[in-house]
Amino acid sequence: MTARGVAAFDLTGRTTLVSGSSQGIGRALAEGLAEAGARVVVHGRDAAKAAVAAAEISAATGVEAHSVAFDITDAAAVDAGMTEVESLIGTPDILVNNAGIQRRAPIAEFAEEDWDALVGTNLSGVFHLARRTSRGMIERGSGKIIQIGSVQSQLARPSIAAYSATKGAIVMFTKGLCADLAPHGIQANAIAPGYFETALTQALVDDEQFSAWVKGRTPAGRWGDVRDLVGALVFLASPASDFVNGQTLFVDGGMTAVV
Repeated sequence: MTARGVAAFDLTGRTTLVSGSSQGIGRALAEGLAEAGARVVVHGRDAAKAAVAAAEISAATGVEAHSVAFDITDAAAVDAGMTEVESLIGTPDILVNNAGIQRRAPIAEFAEEDWDALVGTNLSGVFHLARRTSRGMIERGSGKIIQIGSVQSQLARPSIAAYSATKGAIVMFTKGLCADLAPHGIQANAIAPGYFETALTQALVDDEQFSAWVKGRTPAGRWGDVRDLVGALVFLASPASDFVNGQTLFVDGGMTAVV
């Protein structure tokens, strides 16, 4: 039966793990899911920081929130971490693959260790979590996997060729997950944010020349606010998107729509 109306977006009783959610965009996504009714597990590399974020989300929303800390670049650590998650909430109904890093340098000067770090976190980490979580979702016969891409999934800029490569790969990995998992009642989609104002991008926001470029290049004429991502996330996490699969939704103020 197709979900209809406002109830289609209700996540009450659903469970979710959001990687890299102790701060920034991930934190806003985790809180947005909690506001929609989902029980949330906050993930980060720093256990204390993740625990604080979970407590604050629970206090703000009145919804149960937990925290875990493990290294998504290490397959064994992901397996152990997901075992802990399963002890808290079972196999998540919703996995949000948000954790990511950035490294900048012209390609001729790009350090091999920076390439390895980008691939390890932005791509291998996503693979490890999707592979591990999908096993329980397949057994249950349902689930939502939502990856976080970027406008750099489609567009390139100087000094971030390696980052763009990892985010472009997210689009195809999402399509591949659809091919493998849709027969099991699982939807895999991606959100591709544009330029968003967060603590991690504050230096760019404060750079008058760069900020003017962002505003001029974005039809909406502004930086994104992290809350702008929540509606798209709740849609892709909810029964409202049960027939949406393998897609990438750009939330970028129109940047990828114009030249």
